[in-house]
Amino acid sequence: TTLFRSLKMSSKLDTDKLRGAISAMMEVSKGEKQRKFTETVELQIGLKNYDPQKDKRFTGTIRLPNPTKEKFSVMVLGDAAHIDQAQALGLPCLSVEEMKKFKKNKKIVKKLCKSQNAFVASDTLLRQIPRLLGPTPNKLGKFPALVTHQDDLTKKIHDMSCTVKFQLKKVLCLGVAVGHVNLTEDQIAENLIMAINFLISLLKKRWQNVKSLVIKTSMGTPHRIY
Repeated sequence: TTLFRSLKMSSKLDTDKLRGAISAMMEVSKGEKQRKFTETVELQIGLKNYDPQKDKRFTGTIRLPNPTKEKFSVMVLGDAAHIDQAQALGLPCLSVEEMKKFKKNKKIVKKLCKSQNAFVASDTLLRQIPRLLGPTPNKLGKFPALVTHQDDLTKKIHDMSCTVKFQLKKVLCLGVAVGHVNLTEDQIAENLIMAINFLISLLKKRWQNVKSLVIKTSMGTPHRIY
């Protein structure tokens, strides 16, 4: 398709292999074993020639062209104006008074964090979040993104649903969600190519640090693309 020709493809990636892997993955997902939920498409990365103890551990965030999850739930931790806005849009929200009631209880805050894909907080409240909810949101990677009164909440949430974060921890493998099975094959390819190119830009020795790239759906078998 024109997408594969028009997109600036990394020279190390084999276009036909990528296209074939996406088709095979989607065929299984849409075939006999269709799940009762929308499967996520994951990119699994194996690294080499990298020492997480000595080399700088990279972290980077990129906004992809298409959402990585079909249903992306975001809660608004807001001031009065943002609470009104959230309620009008039917979004879950919490005010300062409601957050105070948690009394930084780890169990309750952890349950809250797990109930949503992400959080946004009014710029006027962001600094108060650690005081109100304790360190748990940060530990679970759910610290809220900042939202101002100039921001369009709907657009902000859409952008968040398209965002992927690459973060190397202590092991040489990482995985990120790059789409879902209700996207078209072209949309999945678009997300994958952009995500891979961005990952390569974060690596010290670029492609020399990549051992393997694999794609799979949540419940599907792995398909190696590099």
